[in-house]
Amino acid sequence: MNRKLVILLSGLYVVFMAILAFYYYKNDVSFKSTVAIGGIVCGAVPLLLALFTKLQFNLPIVISYLIFLIGSQYLGSIRGWYGLGWWDTFMHFVSGAILAFSGIALYERLIHRNAGDEISPWFVFLFTLSFAALGGVLWEVYEFSSDQFFDMTLQGGGNKDTMTDLIADTAGGLAIAIWAGVRTRIKLKKG
Repeated sequence: MNRKLVILLSGLYVVFMAILAFYYYKNDVSFKSTVAIGGIVCGAVPLLLALFTKLQFNLPIVISYLIFLIGSQYLGSIRGWYGLGWWDTFMHFVSGAILAFSGIALYERLIHRNAGDEISPWFVFLFTLSFAALGGVLWEVYEFSSDQFFDMTLQGGGNKDTMTDLIADTAGGLAIAIWAGVRTRIKLKKG
């Protein structure tokens, strides 16, 4: 069921972005058309993984990812909400939280089943926070590289924009890391 829902939701997003790409291309709005093409690619990631791999998906993460794409690509770039000033920071906070949840899911897949009985809540906290912060750093490297090599303006505010984004990514990750550490501590006390 999860696999079918991932295919359906991702497919709907890809079709929506394809319609927008065609519409904006036809009306000679190249920036929005390019963003919509990026939306097709980003939306296709869970779709292609669901169709061509046997990976089991954590449905809340996939849904969160698609909501994030709507917020960043459609509302932020196409509808112009990044011009509000606070939207970019909010989206970085949300992405930090999503990355933290992804880190938890990755951690739970990689550890030995019995290791969860002995794992330190501090380790879970630090791993989750580090995963989210690293994701934020890698994104800022992407923005910087795009600005340098392709003459884009992804870091519109320069150093202040970069640091605000990194702080927001880390804050989103921190909120989830605290929750994960507390949840692990409670599980250990019950076990």
